[in-house]
Amino acid sequence: MGINHNVEKFVPVQTRSERPASFDLSDFKPVNGREAEWRYTPVKQISELLDGPLVSAKPAIADPKTAGVEISWIGRDDSRLGSTHAPEDLAAMRAWNSFDEALLIEVSGEEQKQAVIRLSDFGDAAAAGHIFVDVKPHAQALVILAYEGNAKLTETVEINVGDGAKLTFVTLAEWDDSAKHVSAHHAKIGRDAFLKHIAVTLTGGLVRLNPSAHLVNQGGDAELFGLYFADPGQHFEHQVWINHQAPNCRSRVNYKGALQGKGSHTVWIGDVLIGPEAVGTDSYEENRNLILGSGPKADSVPNLEIECGDIEGAGHASATGRFEEDQLFYLMARGIDEFTARRLVVHGFLNEIVQEIDNEEIAAELEAKLETELARSDAAIAAGVGQ
Repeated sequence: MGINHNVEKFVPVQTRSERPASFDLSDFKPVNGREAEWRYTPVKQISELLDGPLVSAKPAIADPKTAGVEISWIGRDDSRLGSTHAPEDLAAMRAWNSFDEALLIEVSGEEQKQAVIRLSDFGDAAAAGHIFVDVKPHAQALVILAYEGNAKLTETVEINVGDGAKLTFVTLAEWDDSAKHVSAHHAKIGRDAFLKHIAVTLTGGLVRLNPSAHLVNQGGDAELFGLYFADPGQHFEHQVWINHQAPNCRSRVNYKGALQGKGSHTVWIGDVLIGPEAVGTDSYEENRNLILGSGPKADSVPNLEIECGDIEGAGHASATGRFEEDQLFYLMARGIDEFTARRLVVHGFLNEIVQEIDNEEIAAELEAKLETELARSDAAIAAGVGQ
C-alpha cells in the first residue's frame, strides 16, 4: 500500500496565542481531556457543562446600591457583549451560545468607590451566564463579586476598562462543596488605564477560572493576583493569560495557594505573550504553592513568549514546597505551640494576597475562612490523617 502524501498532518497548539478565538461553535471540537487547555481538568466532572443542555443563569443579586455602580440586565443585542474577546474553549463557547440576558455592571465617576455584589440562587440545572463590567473613562472603583451557594455554571466575564480608569475587580468563591464553576474572564485595558484582578478560591468542588488581560492600548497596566486553599477532593484551576500588544505596558501576576489532604489538586498555568509591537514591556509572573501534609498535588506551569526585542524586562518564577522546618522551629523555640506556629506560617504566606483587597468586610470573611481551613488541617494532624 502506498503512502498518501496529501493527508493533512495534525499539529497540536503549542502556545496560548495560537488557540482559536471564535463565536462559531463549529470551531470547537468535543473535549476529550487530552487537549492542551483541558489536560489538567477532570472533564468528566463537568460533562454537563461541555455537552449537555444549559439554561440561562439569572441568579439573585444583592445590590449594595453604590453611587456610580449601576447593575442591570441587558439583552444579547447589546453591542458591548463580545467586544473584549471571543471564546477560546468549548465551555466558554457554550456559555456564549446559551445565555438569554447578561448582567451589566456599569462603573462611572472619578471618585473612588466600593461595591460588594453577591450572587446566589443559581438553581440545580446546568447553567450558562454572562457578565459585562463596563468601566467608563477615568472612573475608579473596587468591585467584588461574591458567588454563594450551589451551582453548575459555565460563564464568561468581560471587563472593559476605559482610558485612564482604575479598577480593582475581585471574585470571591463562597460556593458549597459540590459546586462546579467554569469561568473565562476577558479584560480589555484602555490607554493609561489600570486593572487589578484578584481571584479568591477557597470553596467549591471544581472551580476552573481562566483570567486574561489584553493590553492593547499604550500605557496599560495590569496586576493579576490569586489566592486559593484546596481541601481533599477539591480541584481548583487557574489559567492566566497576559497579552501584551501595545507599547509601554506593564503587568504583574502573583498567585499563591495552599493544599491539604489526599485528592486536593490545584493547577496554575501562566502564559505571557509579548507581541512584536509591545516595545517597552515590563512583565513578571510568579506562582507559589504550600503543601500541607501528604496527598495534595499542585501543578504549576509558567510560559513566556517574546516576539519583541526591545522590552524593559520579562520573567517568571514557580515554586511548590512544604513547610520550612526552620520557620516552625523558630516560632516554637519562642514558646508558640506547633498548631499555632503552623497557622502563623500559613497566614504569613497567604496574607500578601489578602492585603491587596482593600475592603474590611471581605478581609474579615477571608480571615474566617482561612481559620476554618487551618482548623481542618489541625484536626487531620491530631488524628494522624494525611500527614
